[in-house]
Amino acid sequence: MLTQTINTQAINTLVGKIAPAHPVTDQFGAITGHVGLVATEFSYRKDEEIYGEDEPAEYVYQVVSGAVSSYKLLSDGRRQIGAFHLPGDVFGLESGPAHRLAAEAIIDTTVRLVKRASLEKAAGTDVQVARKLWAMTAGELRHAEDHMLLLGRKTAMERVATFLLEMDRRLAVAGMMALPMCRRDIGDYLGLTLETVSRALSQLHAQGILGFSGARQIVLRNRQRLQHLDA
Repeated sequence: MLTQTINTQAINTLVGKIAPAHPVTDQFGAITGHVGLVATEFSYRKDEEIYGEDEPAEYVYQVVSGAVSSYKLLSDGRRQIGAFHLPGDVFGLESGPAHRLAAEAIIDTTVRLVKRASLEKAAGTDVQVARKLWAMTAGELRHAEDHMLLLGRKTAMERVATFLLEMDRRLAVAGMMALPMCRRDIGDYLGLTLETVSRALSQLHAQGILGFSGARQIVLRNRQRLQHLDA
């Protein structure tokens, strides 16, 4: 929820003190900077809701630092995480007037946001803005399709392997990835129980495919074997 003290700044400032592990093109900054929009920065504590399911989709967000999960609560109380948003990632893009999923800070997180109406107005008059917004939307669609395949067709071990390779690509620094999410979060993303995730990670460790350096720090020792599992 938007209850924090507002800190407004130009959108074309740096994405934040914590940058993605691998350089990415800041499409969001390019769009808003191009049309001179202004961003508002908010900070959220761990497990604090950013917006709820079915709330009006009035803003588009970008992670400055920290990490965010977007999820849906099922009628029986189970949670399905649809995506993890890391520094530089944009989330909250919707085709309709309301958010289909809720969003929550996984750890202490700072996001910046702009009004959706301002972006839509800019897209209606500037073809470059429209194309960049479409590119971001298409990226989210690709991720949703990949996630659907993962949940529908892959075994538990294949799901964990896919997740590790994704986080290795997005987070790894100097051969190590520091996961902001806990194993329960991973399970809710992969459609697995906490116990199944822990068992799969233990098996990969026993096989020498990965190593642990702390509770959430993982080193991939054999990417080729992990890629084979994912395939």
